[in-house]
Amino acid sequence: MELDAIKALIRDVPDFPEPGIVFKDITPVLADPIAFSTITDLIVVHFGRGNIDKVVGIEARGFILASPVAYHFGAGFVPIRKLGKLPWKTVGEEYDLEYGTATLELHRDAVAPGERVLIVDDVLATGGTAAAAASLIEQIGGKVAGISCMIELDFLHGRDKLPGYDIFSLLHY
Repeated sequence: MELDAIKALIRDVPDFPEPGIVFKDITPVLADPIAFSTITDLIVVHFGRGNIDKVVGIEARGFILASPVAYHFGAGFVPIRKLGKLPWKTVGEEYDLEYGTATLELHRDAVAPGERVLIVDDVLATGGTAAAAASLIEQIGGKVAGISCMIELDFLHGRDKLPGYDIFSLLHY
């Protein structure tokens, strides 16, 4: 499936979750088996089988995209969650969103020192979420092999907060 056809499936939802925000709804892409598998395959091909030990998905839509990517890599899946959602000992990182602040947490034992980790999320906006995830992985000894997002909102310049990382975004707005 062509990326333009996948992009056509994404719908804009104005004023969600706050007035002035145009939310990119990816649920029609996830519901389309060819579009969903194309997204998964393109991420795996970009980073290459055998090069990733763990795939981190960022709550919540990042979980949906990261899980099949991990499966295709033969890698483990690790969730990064919002503050207070993980049941074990964690490390945390506060970050800025395009519409506020939040804290992400990761289990302290989720990634072994030296493991190659791919971060997967649905949207790269201001870069705060991805930067926080990368920091958490590095705090516990993992090596960030790359960051992959289905959508990148270029006008927010999130990439600028992520110098030195291999960033792979499929769709640009």
